Amino acid sequence: MAWMGKGGARRRERIEALERPEYGWIWKPLLALLVIYLVVTLALGIWWSRTPAPHSVEQVPMERRGDAGGEPAARGAVTVATLASIVETLYDKPGGYLRNDRLPPGLWLDNMPSWERGVLDQARDLARALPSMHPHEVELLEEVVRGLAGDGLDWYRPATESHLVSAVAALDSQLTALGGMQAEGFVPGAGLRRWLADVGVRLDELSLRLASGAGGHQMLRELAIDSEALPEGTPWYRVDNVFFEARGTGWALVQMLEGVQRDQADVLESAGVTERWERLRAELAMTQRRLWSPVVMSGSGFGPFANHTLVMALHVSRARDLVEEITTVLAESAALEAGGDGVTQVPASEPEVVEVTRDAQAAPEAADQQEAEQSEANEEEANQEEAGQEEAGQEETGQEEAGQEETGQEEAGQEEAGQDEAGQEEPAPQASE
Repeated sequence: MAWMGKGGARRRERIEALERPEYGWIWKPLLALLVIYLVVTLALGIWWSRTPAPHSVEQVPMERRGDAGGEPAARGAVTVATLASIVETLYDKPGGYLRNDRLPPGLWLDNMPSWERGVLDQARDLARALPSMHPHEVELLEEVVRGLAGDGLDWYRPATESHLVSAVAALDSQLTALGGMQAEGFVPGAGLRRWLADVGVRLDELSLRLASGAGGHQMLRELAIDSEALPEGTPWYRVDNVFFEARGTGWALVQMLEGVQRDQADVLESAGVTERWERLRAELAMTQRRLWSPVVMSGSGFGPFANHTLVMALHVSRARDLVEEITTVLAESAALEAGGDGVTQVPASEPEVVEVTRDAQAAPEAADQQEAEQSEANEEEANQEEAGQEEAGQEETGQEEAGQEETGQEEAGQEEAGQDEAGQEEPAPQASE
C-alpha cells in the first residue's frame, strides 16, 4: 500500500504546482477560451446551416431595378433578376459562401456547402443558356458565364466570392438594359429547350446518386431506376451531402422556373405545357419540406428509421420525367411552327412557289367540288331507284286487278252455263205426257 500512497502524493504535487500563481494564470484562461470558442462555433454552425428563405419572384425585379421598378420592362427581366438574386444569396446569406472556408466552423460544416453546390450548378446552367435566349446582346451575359465558371473552391485571390459579385453586377447591368418600352427583350422560346436539357441531365444524375445507397430496394423499380446502372454506392457519411445538394437544386429551380414562366408564359401556353410546368414546380417544391430528423437517415421499408434519400430520389426522378416531357413537347411545337413559317414566309415573287401555293389552295376546292358532284350523282341514282320501285309496285297492283276481273268473268260464265242447263231440263216432262 505504500506505493499507492506515493503515487497519490505525486499527483497532489502536480496539482499544487499547477495551482500556483505562476502556472494557474496560463492554463485556466486557455481552457475557458477553448470552451467559449467551441460553444460559439457550434452556435454559428447551427445558424449558418439554416436554408435561406426563397425570394418573391414577383417582387425581385422591382427591388433590383430601384426607382425604375414601377416601369414596364422587356421580356427576360424577371429571369435575369431571379438569377441575380439566387447568386447573390450564395455570398450574402448568414456565414457567406462556405464551400471554400479553411477555418471552423465553416471547415466542419458539410450540409450547407453541399446545398451551395446544388444552387451554383443550376445558376451555371441557366447562365449558359442566357446568350441563346438574348442573342442581340451577349457581352454582359458572357461575363456572367465567366463569373460562374469557376470550381467554387477558390479561397485565395481571386476568391469565389469575387467571381460571384462580378456575375451579379453583370446581371444587374443586363437588367437595366432590359428596362423601358424601347428595350429589346429575349427572343420568345429561344434557349428554353437547351436549358431544360441541362436541367434534365442534372436531375437524372442526382436521382441515381440518391438511389445508389439503396441497392436492390423495392422502391427502385417504382422510380424506374435500373439497379445495374447505379453508380458506386454512396458511403453512409456522405449520404447527407447528396441529400442537401438535391435540396439546393430544388430551391434554385423552383424560383428559376417561376421566373422563366413569367417571361415565356405565351410560349408555354401555345405549346400546351403550362400544366406540366406547374406540376414540375410543385414536385420540386416537395423537396423543400422541413426535415424533422436531426440527421439524414437511409432506412429501409417500414422499419423504425425513415429513408430520406430515397424519398428525395422519388421527387427528383418525377421532376426529371416532367422536364423530359416538356422538352419533347416544346421541340414538337417548334417543329410545327417552323413548318408553318416555311410555307407562309416564302416570297411571292418566285413563280414556282406561287404555283405550288395556288395548287395547294386549289386542291381542297377541287376535292370539295368532286365530292359535291359525287353526292349529287348518288342522290339521282337513289331517286331513280325509288321511282322504279314505285312503278314496279303499280304494275303488280294492275296485274292483281286484272286477275280479279278475269276471275269475275269466269264466275259469270259459269252462272250463264248453269242457267242454260236448267232451261234444257224443263221441257222433258211435257214429252213424257
